Amino acid sequence: MEKMDGKTMDIVADNIAKMKELFPEAFTEGKVDFDALKEVLGDFVDEREERYNFTWNGKSKARQIAQIPSTGTLRPCPEESVDWDSTQNIFIEGDNLEVLKLLQKTYHKKVKMIYIDPPYNTGKDFVYKDNFKDNIKNYKEITGQVDGEGRNISSNPETSGRYHTDWLNMMYPRLKLARNLLKDDGVIFISIDDSEFFNLKRMCDEVFGEENFIATSIWERAYSPVNLKKHFSENHDYIACYAKNIDLAVNNGLSRSDEANLRYSNPDNDPRGEWKSSDLSVGPAIEDKVYEITTPSGRRVMPPNGYCWRLSEDRFEEFKKDNRIWFGNNNDAVPSIKRFLSEVKETITPMTIWKYADVGHSQDAKQKLKILFDDKAFFDYPKPVGLISRCLELYSDKDSIILDFFAGSATTAHAAIQLNAEDGGNRKFIMVQLPEPCDETSEALRAGYKTIAEISKERIRRAGAKIKEELSTTESTEKHGKDDLFNSSSVPSVTSVVKLPDLGFKVFKLDSTNIKPWEVDFNLNEQTLLDYVENIKPDRSEEDILYEILLKYGLELTLPISEHTIAGKKVFNIGMGALIVCLADAITLDVVKGIAKLKKELKPEIMRVVFKDSGFADDVVKTNAVQILKQADILDVRSL
Repeated sequence: MEKMDGKTMDIVADNIAKMKELFPEAFTEGKVDFDALKEVLGDFVDEREERYNFTWNGKSKARQIAQIPSTGTLRPCPEESVDWDSTQNIFIEGDNLEVLKLLQKTYHKKVKMIYIDPPYNTGKDFVYKDNFKDNIKNYKEITGQVDGEGRNISSNPETSGRYHTDWLNMMYPRLKLARNLLKDDGVIFISIDDSEFFNLKRMCDEVFGEENFIATSIWERAYSPVNLKKHFSENHDYIACYAKNIDLAVNNGLSRSDEANLRYSNPDNDPRGEWKSSDLSVGPAIEDKVYEITTPSGRRVMPPNGYCWRLSEDRFEEFKKDNRIWFGNNNDAVPSIKRFLSEVKETITPMTIWKYADVGHSQDAKQKLKILFDDKAFFDYPKPVGLISRCLELYSDKDSIILDFFAGSATTAHAAIQLNAEDGGNRKFIMVQLPEPCDETSEALRAGYKTIAEISKERIRRAGAKIKEELSTTESTEKHGKDDLFNSSSVPSVTSVVKLPDLGFKVFKLDSTNIKPWEVDFNLNEQTLLDYVENIKPDRSEEDILYEILLKYGLELTLPISEHTIAGKKVFNIGMGALIVCLADAITLDVVKGIAKLKKELKPEIMRVVFKDSGFADDVVKTNAVQILKQADILDVRSL
């Protein structure tokens, strides 16, 4: 029976396995022979001392930290969740570097879209200073905003000699890990301002590949100038967009607005429906397309100087015969081309300047968030729901998984459930937020919120409740008419019949593994040895251990979980028999036989079984358990 360790997916080992498959000749006695590898790669090896690259102090360590396996786990918190048993959404409280490592196996190539709003490195915002030795310890230290020696690490002042370096070292490993989670057709959006835009672009070119750069959108985040500014009042942010593989990424386009469709009419009652006229002339002039056109009224028309007609003379005659040329109501106007609404794309190709009139601005977002929290302002510059909704509309499908590992005020979660409510989608979100302490003088702390993560969770709860109320009201309007809404006695409760999107979320919190590490101690006494026989930490529940097992197996944290009682012992059934876990003590062969029977009843394609190593009644039961399960065609049997 194989034992499970407390580590997550080993990214280095996985990469080495892929290299061995591609270049077996580059390995000698299990090690990489770089001379042989260079021969295989041929002209693609760049050995010049001077070459185009992007580097900074600490980059190699930042690359290494992304590859160090995590020894942490995610502990479930049903009491802080909404619709724990049914929701497919996830909120994780913890350092996003460690969390991204924990998600590597479970959500590898499953995330359709990532949106992040990282610290802009303005000198005042929070910048994670990662501890390369122990990330769990680092997480616990930075949540208190002091390092191991009590130094303040909550900000990265411009006077620091490592001002840009600290930010790059924070972002690089997180982006490397995030890329692994994207589907092959997935994309990432990153909000940033002038402080680090240049560095972000260079870093993303390396992590995602220059060829996978899609666009940089300019978001008009402010609508009025700050007159105290000495030179310019900045009123925009950037949103960099990269694809995992630009050849596979699909832009859905933006929905056509009613305003755009109103530009179409049908003054000549064309049977093909509404149309609008489009200029027939275009520049610069091409000699073959410069010719005279005679209007039905007899007027002779030439293209303007320096221009020509869009159509050749023969093609123009074809359009004219097909009634696709418009000469005006009096048949005397300069000709134009008729563009039919029925023939245009259903969506509009987005442009790279995003006006606040279309997606909202930061002050509007602040006010709406303030209303949601009973007129209390907790964030100065939250992102508008409309801004994230545009990203979702462009590059997500109705069943996509959306990730935001700098969740902040949880606008991404709000946007996802709001869009689901509007288009009937089933987008699922994963939010990650460090429990960064609220400022001692903040309105949030006075309102009872100790951390940013607490505000994030409450925002999702309130947004979900608001959407539920709005959908219920809409249903009432459709059933009873608008006038009936003012007569409460005539409007029965319809909440139960409204098809609601998934408005819940499961809360998990980052912590150290549930399994005790084996530490060599030459002064071991009998009691210490007995303690290590029970290798599960005493303050951990079966549910804690269960979700760590899910992470180790790479199973999604939202899989359905049911419980069975077999021979008096609790047995967890995850994903309709995909995984069976029994963490009880004194397990007998009756329990094992009952699990084998479950295999026949549930008929999963593959069943995996996990026990607690110290849980068997004796060694005989442990040995026979493997054989009994093997006879039932259950070959993957492990112990903790």
